[in-house]
Amino acid sequence: MKWGCTELSVLLSSTFTAWCNSHLRKAGTQIENIDEDFRDGLKLMLLLEVISGERLPKPERGKMRVHKINNVNKALDFIASKGVKLVSIGAEEIVDGNAKMTLGMIWTIILRFAIQDISVEETSAKEGLLLWCQRKTAPYKNVNVQNFHISWKDGLAFNALIHRHRPELIEYDKLRKDDPVTNLNNAFEVAEKYLDIPKMLDAEDIVNTARPDEKAIMTYVSSFYHAFSGAQKAETAANRICKVLAVNQENEHLMEDYEKLASDLLEWIKRTIPWLEDRVPQKTIQEMQQKLEDFRDYRRVHKPPKVQEKCQLEINFNTLQTKLRLSNRPAFMPSEGKMVSDINNGWQHLEQAEKGYEEWLLNEIRRLERLDHLAEKFRQKASIHESWTEGKEAMLKQKDYETATLSDIKALIRKHEAFESDLAAHQDRVEQIAAIAQELNELDYYDSPSVNARCQKICDQWDVLGSLTHSRREALEKTEKQLETIDQLHLEYAKRAAPFNNWMESAMEDLQDMFIVHTIEEIEGLIAAHDQFKSTLPDADKEREAILGIQSEAQRIADYNNIKLSGNNPYTSVTPQIINSKWERVRQLVPKRDHALLDEQSKQQSNEHLRRQFASQANIVGPWIQTKMQEIGRISIEMNGTLEDQLNHLKQYEQSIVDYKPNIDLLEQQHQLIQEALIFDNKHTNYTMEHIRVGWEQLLTTIARTINEVENQILTRDAKGISQEQMQEFRASFNHFDKDHGGSLGPEEFKACLISLGYDVENDRQGDAEFNRIMSLVDPNNSGIVTFQAFIDFMSRETTDTDTADQVIASFKVLAGDKNYITAEELRRELPPDQAEYCIARMAPYQGPDAIPGALDYKSFSTALYGESDL
Repeated sequence: MKWGCTELSVLLSSTFTAWCNSHLRKAGTQIENIDEDFRDGLKLMLLLEVISGERLPKPERGKMRVHKINNVNKALDFIASKGVKLVSIGAEEIVDGNAKMTLGMIWTIILRFAIQDISVEETSAKEGLLLWCQRKTAPYKNVNVQNFHISWKDGLAFNALIHRHRPELIEYDKLRKDDPVTNLNNAFEVAEKYLDIPKMLDAEDIVNTARPDEKAIMTYVSSFYHAFSGAQKAETAANRICKVLAVNQENEHLMEDYEKLASDLLEWIKRTIPWLEDRVPQKTIQEMQQKLEDFRDYRRVHKPPKVQEKCQLEINFNTLQTKLRLSNRPAFMPSEGKMVSDINNGWQHLEQAEKGYEEWLLNEIRRLERLDHLAEKFRQKASIHESWTEGKEAMLKQKDYETATLSDIKALIRKHEAFESDLAAHQDRVEQIAAIAQELNELDYYDSPSVNARCQKICDQWDVLGSLTHSRREALEKTEKQLETIDQLHLEYAKRAAPFNNWMESAMEDLQDMFIVHTIEEIEGLIAAHDQFKSTLPDADKEREAILGIQSEAQRIADYNNIKLSGNNPYTSVTPQIINSKWERVRQLVPKRDHALLDEQSKQQSNEHLRRQFASQANIVGPWIQTKMQEIGRISIEMNGTLEDQLNHLKQYEQSIVDYKPNIDLLEQQHQLIQEALIFDNKHTNYTMEHIRVGWEQLLTTIARTINEVENQILTRDAKGISQEQMQEFRASFNHFDKDHGGSLGPEEFKACLISLGYDVENDRQGDAEFNRIMSLVDPNNSGIVTFQAFIDFMSRETTDTDTADQVIASFKVLAGDKNYITAEELRRELPPDQAEYCIARMAPYQGPDAIPGALDYKSFSTALYGESDL
């Protein structure tokens, strides 16, 4: 050590002299002047023997200078042999009485033999001594040790050190910070009288110095440290207890976090299941489509975070149980109804409710769409029929035949026959109306009452028309014998015009009929039928011209014979104008039907494109997910390299899976387009969006669980001190006997594995007993299988040691001074405040015969930490 140019203080010389004498008096000698009494080297060698406990070479007793130099050199060589570098300190300077060099040498000795070996929480020398002082004086007010000079001027720190270890020697509460001289003298006198620590400093010198000498303070304080070194045993015991309590507190926080997360997730499941099980249909397509959109939001927005929460909950539960096993604590048992199995049962119920919900929504939309189509068709046919029947009842009730001529009667008969033909033709429409109404009732159409009322009115009116028709025919036939002449031409016109008119009405009805198709084939079938209908139009036009020709011929004959016709054809109300008007209407409706069919064909082509687009992506994503699931299973079995390498590889693998998410999102977008287009099937792929979603969720959960298993293995390895080679050996042995690569061993496979590792579990009485003992550890539930985690836990217990309840009890006994109980004051003195209060709050009162007021039972508390009592 190289010293500065300034002289060391008298205070430092006095301190070093007192320190030397505290050791030399053990050899029965003292020094008066530090730079004079060490000149011959004899007392210097004696000092080194006392403080080191070692023998130095025999000193030379001569009075000559060379003898003194040789003795000092022997002392300096011994100091150097202890790893101390002596810079600029030579034997000649010591022999010559150089005070500066002598004090420097003594300080080097103090550093090496009194301070250097001090170690507190892996610090050493000056930092270790300072940390020891800070920890011992922390509970005392007005004491804040930050250095080895001004922190000690008021004397309270010295008194606190003594009071901490020997409270009966110091009345600390009576000391005042504003009386430093009294404080210092009190500490120095008590230390000298009761602790055998000589007075090394003068109180007035410390108080009157702006900054006391750091080396003098350190020398004095190191004497206190060595005097109280016996108290380190109690401090070590306190550290052990703090470590155990810290583990227990952390586990309690993890348990509370699990309980809260489990409660929140179960509450969400409880709220969601009734919503998914609500299958009350809505009245309109719009309302059902809104329910479908709400369900899509649930699948895209609300459910994915809950999937992550469920996965994280399982990971947290597994990690907590691993930490409890590693710290020799009992397994965590969640509150009733909050087990992982309870959450899985709730989740399974949720997915069962969800499974048929979307299919039900789509079926309901199809049903409502069908209902709307049928309702519109009913209204169209009902309107046409009501339009046709308008005035028919009044017509059938006329008594015009009573005053008619013969020709009039014949005309009335023919007209009535034409009406009957027309009536029969309309019978089919009435049956269609009734059938549609019946189908609407069977499909639970919301407006069925009004449909039924209208249908009933039409049927009742139809029955009246039938009855009136029959009555009129009887009346006409009754007078028919009196009537002979009839205009055959008009009659033929009426007979041909009525069915043609009916055909045109049916054609107009068909051309305006709504249609619903879901495939290209269906629309092409409608187009083919429409083309077939158009091919009949030329023949129909010829029939129209033929019918009009009959009317023209009748008119020509009448004109030729000067016959004055009495207006329109008496046999029919279908005039040529009506035929031409309806024919023109048919011709107008044909191109409109063409456009409607072509538009629907374009729509179905677009839908087919969406099907192929989704199928193309799904046929890539689906096999990719299956391949990744197989690869994860293979990776979890092979597990090459160190656990950290495996963990990094799995996390990289997990990231590659997460990076694939845009492909899932793209598929979701394509699926949404398909559903918006109301496409309900896809022959181009066997994969549905539901398959993809379930596979994706299983893939994320599987990789997360595999990573968690490796993390738990690392935690087990580090906590139990298992080497990487041991872990690889355990994995290799396990995989060797795991023939089906299922990740678990049966009893016979496990026994073979144990035999390969050197365990004596052969098929004899002793071997069977040992094997049964081991099976009770690795398979406490008698499931008949041994997982790799259980196998690692067993091997770690067999090869390592952990804290036990007995060790913690022994540590508390040290703090209690070998008593069977401990007091709150002792806990607060020896433990950090938060952990001391933790113990006080949880320890039961001590009930033994030697109990005192406030005595606490540390034994039951310690066993409770390891699940060995009911505390």
